[in-house]
Amino acid sequence: MDKEHVKGAADKVVGKSKEVAGHVTGDKNLETEGKVDQAKGAIHKKVGDTKDAVKQAVDDVRNAPSKK
Repeated sequence: MDKEHVKGAADKVVGKSKEVAGHVTGDKNLETEGKVDQAKGAIHKKVGDTKDAVKQAVDDVRNAPSKK
């Protein structure tokens, strides 16, 4: 797990907590803030996934047998 994945997971947990707290207390702003944090977490996860895919592609190219 790289820092993007960790940040994404943390944002999702914090966001869900805010959303639930906002819902329970009737605070629509806090609920909305929680949903935004969860969306940011999903974006961080996608960025991490993309970085992983690029690293894997580069490694595959580097380790491919040469065509000489």
